[in-house]
Amino acid sequence: MIRLLLSLLFVFPLAANGENRISQPNIKTLVTVVNDNWLNAPVMRLNSNDILTVSFDELSHDYHRYVYRLEHCEADWTPSEELFESDWLTGFNNNPIDDYEHSVNTIQPYTHYQLQLPNDRCRLKMSGNYRLHVIDEDDDNCEVLVTEFMVTEQSMKLSMSATANTDIDTRQSHQQVSLNLNYSNLPVINPDEQIYAVVMQNYQERNMRCGVKPDITTLNGLEWSHNHQLIFDAGNEYRKFEVLDVSHPTMGIDHITWDGENYQVYPFVDEPRPNYLYDEDANGAFCIRNSDYREVNTTAEYVWVNYRLRVPRQGPIYVSGRWTTATGTDDYMLYYDPTNQQYTASILQKQGYYNYQYTTADGQLLPSEGSYYQTENHYQALIYYKGTSDRTWRLSAYHDTSVE
Repeated sequence: MIRLLLSLLFVFPLAANGENRISQPNIKTLVTVVNDNWLNAPVMRLNSNDILTVSFDELSHDYHRYVYRLEHCEADWTPSEELFESDWLTGFNNNPIDDYEHSVNTIQPYTHYQLQLPNDRCRLKMSGNYRLHVIDEDDDNCEVLVTEFMVTEQSMKLSMSATANTDIDTRQSHQQVSLNLNYSNLPVINPDEQIYAVVMQNYQERNMRCGVKPDITTLNGLEWSHNHQLIFDAGNEYRKFEVLDVSHPTMGIDHITWDGENYQVYPFVDEPRPNYLYDEDANGAFCIRNSDYREVNTTAEYVWVNYRLRVPRQGPIYVSGRWTTATGTDDYMLYYDPTNQQYTASILQKQGYYNYQYTTADGQLLPSEGSYYQTENHYQALIYYKGTSDRTWRLSAYHDTSVE
């Protein structure tokens, strides 16, 4: 996981965030959701009816014996070394994924695998950060993917707001987040050592804030008000397209061709955005679907999506969204075409609705994407707590909100 080093803000040296990572080229479309809500971050509530679903495709009809292994992590996503597995897990670890289906009548054959938590083999019993590894036992126990999620106990009360009113500039390109935390019944003697706050924009790590110190300390809680560390570049609405039917273009698609082996999908050429224009998006999320809206996990086609960005030649440019998960970032890198004077990339994707942006090599938003205070961003706040006798950080509160 790429970590952002915000040394002025950190209690920990590493950033806290959930991540998906694919390690094998035959694995595609990793999805991690809670209660099938593809718009939200994968955060479960402890001792609730929440269901976490992890699914992915393997690009063949060959059976693979995949096994998943769970791991509890600290607030900085390092493995929890002071805990026993029995502290946070009821049941067994290293369980096989038994739920799988072959694709039906698709150009690219694939097998769809899925698991859910909790299940009859294991159940989580502690809040915090979790990492799930999937191992291929048929390939010398090779790790094929990793996905991360959070479990919150909501033992503290957290309120949150985000506004476009800031005091730091006149360009109107930023947004301010404020937090109010009530300890409830949890004993907090030293908040500097016992409370760790993380705030994210659109559930992405490129500009998240970690270990942010509050402005006000009360007997019952903390407040982050007009905190300069919680001022974010507003950015711009995500670009989007939808491939519902390979026989004709749908939203955001210029044209679709058949090259004799695969469908080639061409979104409209992207241009710099010098002005803000409202466009409803999903803040980087994606949803697998097709025009039939039935059995999409096994009937949706894989197509080659051809991105085109017309900007002056510069350093490396990447396509970025919550779906861009792979071993090497070069899988999502655009290459400059001097003939057409534009950047291009061809990426294999499953039919569905996708949000994306263009970023630099260090993960920052490309300047030509623009930054406007009107952008309808979504913010997430996580409050970690460690009692005086606790051996690990608990996720005591989670909240999300949109810009007002």
